[in-house]
Amino acid sequence: MIKQLAPDKLRLGVPKGSLQDSSLDLFSRAGYAIAVSSRSYFPSVDDPDIVAVMFRAQEMSRYIVEGVIDCGLTGQDWIIENESDVVELAELIYSKQQLVPVRWVLAVPNESPVQTIQDLAGGIIATELVRTTRRYFEQRGVNVTVEFSWGATEVKARLVDAIVDVTETGSSLRANELRVLDTIMTSTTRFIASKQAYANPAKRRKMENMALMLKGAIMAREKVGLKMNIPRQNLQQVLSLLPAEKSPTISDLADREWVAAEVILEEKIERDLVPLLKAAGASGIITYPLNKVIP
Repeated sequence: MIKQLAPDKLRLGVPKGSLQDSSLDLFSRAGYAIAVSSRSYFPSVDDPDIVAVMFRAQEMSRYIVEGVIDCGLTGQDWIIENESDVVELAELIYSKQQLVPVRWVLAVPNESPVQTIQDLAGGIIATELVRTTRRYFEQRGVNVTVEFSWGATEVKARLVDAIVDVTETGSSLRANELRVLDTIMTSTTRFIASKQAYANPAKRRKMENMALMLKGAIMAREKVGLKMNIPRQNLQQVLSLLPAEKSPTISDLADREWVAAEVILEEKIERDLVPLLKAAGASGIITYPLNKVIP
């Protein structure tokens, strides 16, 4: 196992499955090139002090606690489900498709007579999130049988009384004609470490640096950089159009009648803001994507 192969290197767990592509993209944006072979669970990393291995997110926190790996990315849901005692280095709000938390929901078919969780008393619930689902019903005093579901949980909604499944956009639930009774939990991706690895000064420094870069990459995904030239006489008018919390960098140009300005903005406001800046006298407007924003 990786534990014997590289005890002196930082042993990094990369999630395999639904989070794989978005996680590899995040690492790339953070400056870590991780190349995955379709036939290997040991990706290559462009850092000689890191060795990576791929595990399912469901297993990641257990392997970290057991010392198989030092750190890795997984969902808060699986940390809770596995009851893993780990060190959280960063919350990284991204999922398979979007920069949003995922939800674990209790759902039934549209045609089901069930309207409240009390109506499920004595019923069977199918889910991957067995422990958490049991606690949910126990805390509400509703006696149910919770069965483990091996994937494709939506399909089983008509074979049992209800399911607890994860959703990001809700599209799969709608496609399978299911309705949500309640949200069991919301979850975001976490960068976590074992307590043993965190106690090692060299590994701790390496992991904290990685956490900083990963958080910077997350922040950058919703932002753009903007540069423009502004007639000095129009400067205040242009600045008044920028979000109040943004303070641009202003530089003199060779032509003293003009200044250059640069600012970082939320990408969602760019399309409405740029025409206004142009109308206010700004020119040479350039917007560009960002890899990392370090606060």
